[in-house]
Amino acid sequence: MRAARLEQNLRFRYKARQWRFNPEVDPDMPILPDKWIRDMAQKHGMIEPFVEKQTREGVISYGLSSYGYDARVSREFKIFTNVDSAIVDPKAFSPASFVDRQLDVCVVPPNSFALATTIEYFRVPRDVLVICLGKSTYARCGIIVNVTPLEPEWEGHVTIEISNTTPLPAKIYAGEGVCQFLFFRGEEPCETSYADRAGKYMRQRGVTLPKL
Repeated sequence: MRAARLEQNLRFRYKARQWRFNPEVDPDMPILPDKWIRDMAQKHGMIEPFVEKQTREGVISYGLSSYGYDARVSREFKIFTNVDSAIVDPKAFSPASFVDRQLDVCVVPPNSFALATTIEYFRVPRDVLVICLGKSTYARCGIIVNVTPLEPEWEGHVTIEISNTTPLPAKIYAGEGVCQFLFFRGEEPCETSYADRAGKYMRQRGVTLPKL
């Protein structure tokens, strides 16, 4: 048993070295690289508008990265407020829960959050799932960005939830990077896509509120 386990471990290490030095050994890499993202954006409109290189001088970076795409936040914000003592109910979301603002710099109140949207419009291929992560610049300031996965064949502007976890007001800069999208390809296309089941957030534009 011990010998078999040792042999299995050695095989795994050998395979890992092959992957490290020769990715062609396993063409079904789980995360898709910059070349694939660029081709899909430029030839098939997967990301519009598309920024081919990282833009970072004087701004929070955005554009194509090694294994992802850093999207920008637009000027449209819905900032949550408790002025009217509204209750946040995902089954009956009340407009009294927020105020609408068009801003170059949005100030999120302490221990509160805002809804925003990407400048970019996404079209997800049928065999791909897209995961979103926050930018480190914001994360290090206690600002958390949350986006649920973009499912196969979903398309639209991405609604972004921005939480200010600090006891201080926090600035969000419109037109600059806010989150990074990572693209993962499945072993084969899914049987039923988001478009097939007519998902309720299909082709959303701008900040989209919860729907039942």
